[in-house]
Amino acid sequence: MKKRIALITGGSRGLGKSAALKLAECGVDSVITYLNNAVAAEAVVAEITDIGARAVALPLNTADTASFTHFARQLETALNDVWQRTSLDYLVNNAGTGLNVPFAETTEAQLDALFALHVKGPYLLTQTLLPLLADGGRVLNLSSGLTRFSRPGMSAYAMMKGAVEVMTRYQAVEFGERSITVNTLAPGAIETDFGGGVVRDNPEYNRAIASQTALGRAGLPDDIGRLVAALLSDATYWVNGQRIEASGGFSL
Repeated sequence: MKKRIALITGGSRGLGKSAALKLAECGVDSVITYLNNAVAAEAVVAEITDIGARAVALPLNTADTASFTHFARQLETALNDVWQRTSLDYLVNNAGTGLNVPFAETTEAQLDALFALHVKGPYLLTQTLLPLLADGGRVLNLSSGLTRFSRPGMSAYAMMKGAVEVMTRYQAVEFGERSITVNTLAPGAIETDFGGGVVRDNPEYNRAIASQTALGRAGLPDDIGRLVAALLSDATYWVNGQRIEASGGFSL
């Protein structure tokens, strides 16, 4: 059986890092992308290697659509050199950042930047990489629990993730002829450096999240990493075009 390979954007930290490590524990190799911190990315590659899987780190700015053709060539080279493959099996569109600004104060420039990173980028990156995605493969798009529950200051970010969820359904319909499934994973509040690390580093905010969560705590990166591995496994093949929220039961 051939070794399966996942491409995880934003895989050098946070949820993307956890996903890569949990996939490695399941025997899945990874290509992880990073924006600026090559040292952190190579550290993740080393951790994956220690687990017994293989990994490569490549630079990618998912808001820079003009770079996608070059990135695809780099990916093709890595697949050939490391795995003697011409395709990958899984694409996880994870890279992104948040914005916490009241609706009345959100600028056009901020909207444009979020759109480029969270909507236009994943749309066109997936389009670019479709020829490299094996038939029977998987695409997993990261959204947010904020598309279901509303919090002041998060309108622009949540709008972008709402677009990702609609995109997912259309991708599932159109990719079905190649037996490629597409789903959305929507995390709740997770203890990472996302949003300046507020969930992880602010005890008062963390307690507030825990008090509104049925399972009584904020989420941890591995809560999401394990779910990414599960959603890419053969056991969940019949799940397609769905939004799966992983929030511990927040704001039910």
